[in-house]
Amino acid sequence: MFGNEKLKTPNLHADYAQLVDFCEVFERDMKPLYLLAFLLTASHQAAERCFASTVEEALKSQAIFKEWRRSWVKRSVIKNAIQIVSPASGRATQKRDLWSAQHRGRPGDVEIDAVTRLAPLERFIFVMSILERHSVRECSLLLGCDMNTVVQLRMRALPGLPRPDALLPRGEAMLSRNLQVPARVG
Repeated sequence: MFGNEKLKTPNLHADYAQLVDFCEVFERDMKPLYLLAFLLTASHQAAERCFASTVEEALKSQAIFKEWRRSWVKRSVIKNAIQIVSPASGRATQKRDLWSAQHRGRPGDVEIDAVTRLAPLERFIFVMSILERHSVRECSLLLGCDMNTVVQLRMRALPGLPRPDALLPRGEAMLSRNLQVPARVG
C-alpha cells in the first residue's frame, strides 16, 4: 500500500516568477511602466534610470509569486522613483521635462505635462493614490509622510489637473487597469 508510491509534493518553484515571466511583463507593459516612471520623476533621464533599476531588481528577485509579478514591478518602479526624487525632502530644484517635447501632438500630452508641473510630493501622491489607486495609508508609508499630508496634498493637486483617464493616449495600455477617479476622493 505505501511501498512504491511516491508522495506528490507541489513544485514550489513553479509558483514563483522566473526571469522569463518578468521579461514578459517588461515587454508587454514597457510603455505604461515608462510613463509611470516619467509621471513620478518628471524627467526622462530619471525615468530611464528608474526603469533600469526596476529591471535589475527583477533579474535578482527570487521569491515573487507569478501572479504578483506585474504589481511587484509597478511597486518597484514607484519605490525606485521615490529613491531617485526623494519627494518628501522638499527639494524644489528638480529639473522637469515636458512629455510633449518628445511626443509631439499625441493625445494626452498636455495632461501629462500638467502632472509633471506639480510639486514632487503632490505629483507622487496624485499618481500613487489616484492613478495607481494606492490607499492613503500605503502612500503615507511609502513616501514617509503622515496620512493627513497625503489627503491634503491630493485634494490640493486635483482641481488643477485633467481627468485621470485623459492621461494616456487612446489605444495604449493603461498605467493601471483601474485608471478612473473614484466617486469619493477621501
